[in-house]
Amino acid sequence: MARHFNLADLYEQVADEVGERDAIVCGDDRATYQQLEARANQLAHYLADCGIGAGDHVGLYTYNCNEYLEGMLACFKIRAVPINVNYRYVEEELLYILDNANLAACIHNREFVPHVASIRASVPDLEVFIAVDDGSDADLSVIDAIEYEAALQGRSDARDFAERSDDDLFILYTGGTTGMPKGVMWPHKSLFFAAMGGGGWFSPLGPCEQPTDIVGRMPETPIRGIALAPLMHGACWWYACIQLLGGGTVVLNEQRSLCGEHVWDLVEREKVSSVSIVGDAMAIPLLDALDANPGRWDLSSVFSIGSGGAVFSKSKQEAFKLKFPNVFISNAFGSSESGNLGMDSGNRSAQKGLGNVSRAEFMGVVMENEAPMRHAKPGETGIFSRAGHIPVGYYNDPAKTAKSFVEVDGRTWLLTGDEAKLEEDDTITVFGRGSNCINSGGEKIFPEEVEEALKAHPGILDALVVATPDERLGSKVTAVVSTRGDKTLTLKDVQQEARNHVAGYKIPRALHTVAEVPRAPNGKPDYKGALKIALSGECEVQ
Repeated sequence: MARHFNLADLYEQVADEVGERDAIVCGDDRATYQQLEARANQLAHYLADCGIGAGDHVGLYTYNCNEYLEGMLACFKIRAVPINVNYRYVEEELLYILDNANLAACIHNREFVPHVASIRASVPDLEVFIAVDDGSDADLSVIDAIEYEAALQGRSDARDFAERSDDDLFILYTGGTTGMPKGVMWPHKSLFFAAMGGGGWFSPLGPCEQPTDIVGRMPETPIRGIALAPLMHGACWWYACIQLLGGGTVVLNEQRSLCGEHVWDLVEREKVSSVSIVGDAMAIPLLDALDANPGRWDLSSVFSIGSGGAVFSKSKQEAFKLKFPNVFISNAFGSSESGNLGMDSGNRSAQKGLGNVSRAEFMGVVMENEAPMRHAKPGETGIFSRAGHIPVGYYNDPAKTAKSFVEVDGRTWLLTGDEAKLEEDDTITVFGRGSNCINSGGEKIFPEEVEEALKAHPGILDALVVATPDERLGSKVTAVVSTRGDKTLTLKDVQQEARNHVAGYKIPRALHTVAEVPRAPNGKPDYKGALKIALSGECEVQ
């Protein structure tokens, strides 16, 4: 049977080669590649016996656990499509995604049975429920769910599935920071090359040329990597796939929140070599734990600390470099729709914006407000865009698809939504989400740039910046920040420090202090929540 650039085909080759290695570690649960392969096959046979097959959608509605990745692989094996479901959703949001994604089956924590039961009547096509044990005692009979281990019991662990395709889908639902979540439809091959380096992250040979090349791209020394976002978010889910296709070990944080001390305990215990975070929201507690416990951990195994998916400020990058002087610190750019668009290791700090990446044949800047659309010339600012290995659109949303996937010079380009400038040296400087851009008196201000400046203040722990109404300027820059310990901030003090980093028109004109800046579980900013705080005026300081 022919092999394809299908994630199941690729994984199976790796599992055959390194079956005895640790594949997953999540708390006290461990699984080798051989064990993961066998259990995924058993689950795949159960799903197939339930009528789940090619193109059917299966929800993954769990906390971090081995079963999440088993479920993912089981779907790939029978050409079904795993769907990430945010475990923090309330009833209305849960109903939206279960309905919008047209789920036929759902693998869920047992404790979520009441949530599913409350909306089940509204999603009649969702008939198969598999409950992962979590110590709770929810009554499975109310939704006719089967226990996960019971589903596997007696099932064949043989790999006897039909041939797969490069074009089988991997659908990733976005976090919904700009509206309800949308499912990004990635063909396996496109995702493998756009988000997973084509198997070449760990090899001097570069990306695979044929599916069978994957085994030869594995490093001689296995990478033990920890991704600190929940698996329900693309940043962690894709990182886990990269590890599994590289013959490495995926170390998961089994706790339901991020505790810096616990993370470093895991890193030391599991001899983690690569740490993956999502911006400052994760960097800050990790750095604070190191400051509060000097010399507590042996972290000599770490050689890489990388961030992606949210702002990783220069001040936090520099702080990590002081703690880990011989470790590679990187700031990657990308999104659910684009995959990886390059990284900035801080070597181009003279550039403005959030970072600077090398231009590539598949990566550019598009002038979206011109008709017809065209590519930017050096010195022009437009929208960061990608061609080549890209998604095929948004599931059940043709209007959004038409707006984001556009034709330029006869080729389809994805508009990421991030504003960027094509520099004279043929590099690209990224500024941030155009949708969040603040227009204050005609001046364009990117919140991420101001947030980075604010977090250089020794008294500020975290910060988000939003636009609030201003009689004279139309909109003004407003900061919502949390402080370190019992620090007291004044607007004047914050403004003075900010002037050291950004132009005067970008400094905040209003300041609100809160116990915790609103963010999603993966660290991404909740600008709607920050704006609500700012408009209420309840936390404003002078």
